[in-house]
Amino acid sequence: MAEPRIVHCVKLNKDLPGLDRLPVQGELGQKVYDNVSKEAFKMFLDYFKMIVNEYRLDLSNPDTDKIFLDQMTEFFFGSGGNLPDEYKPEK
Repeated sequence: MAEPRIVHCVKLNKDLPGLDRLPVQGELGQKVYDNVSKEAFKMFLDYFKMIVNEYRLDLSNPDTDKIFLDQMTEFFFGSGGNLPDEYKPEK
């Protein structure tokens, strides 16, 4: 079995196993692949699932793809991803 590919994760600021493949095509996918750990990407997917549920996004709508890419950029390379103003965590 091959050694895991290690990246210095921009989100968690430590060296961790990286993704096995590009999460999306293009420049953003390459940037995430090079700079984000599997652990942090799972955190993003959980975060985006909350966004989808909160805003009742239609995953078959191409506009949701743009929201996904924008949120991914913000989560890893921007302010870190902000929760929606209307979001109320479950108690």
